[in-house]
Amino acid sequence: MILKSQVEWALHCCAILAGLPEGRYLSTKALAELHGLPKEYLSKALQSLSQASLVETTLGPSGGYRLARSPSEINFLDIVEAVEGKARSFTCTNIRENNPCRPAGYCDSKPCAVARIMWEADEAWRDTLRRVRLSDLVDTLSEDVRPDIWKSTFEWVLKRAG
Repeated sequence: MILKSQVEWALHCCAILAGLPEGRYLSTKALAELHGLPKEYLSKALQSLSQASLVETTLGPSGGYRLARSPSEINFLDIVEAVEGKARSFTCTNIRENNPCRPAGYCDSKPCAVARIMWEADEAWRDTLRRVRLSDLVDTLSEDVRPDIWKSTFEWVLKRAG
């Protein structure tokens, strides 16, 4: 399975937005600059988050994006599905029906084993993402990122937040 690069971008942007003080917004331009991304492409990922009601936006010179809910109420699956959609990662086209050894008109009573295993794996992947909240990511980042980089990043963000 290969996810769009916009999934990575959306997850990183949400991690940054999770640190914004109440009532503050961060522009697409600032988020793009922080992550070294093209603003035009990043805006598509941010629009997907907005359409999924994960972020809220405001216009104007101090406008931009902020989380629509608490970081503890948003999980990784919410973000991934906002960008990728909710469709299963595997589509069964039932090619077993093409087997020339099957009797004419034979009808299977259940989905094939391949589809069942792939759907089970897809659900396990989604369950894992569902269990990880954005607040968990922020906690992990605060431990993984050097304190001086952590501090200077949020100072940089706050200077640009409207």
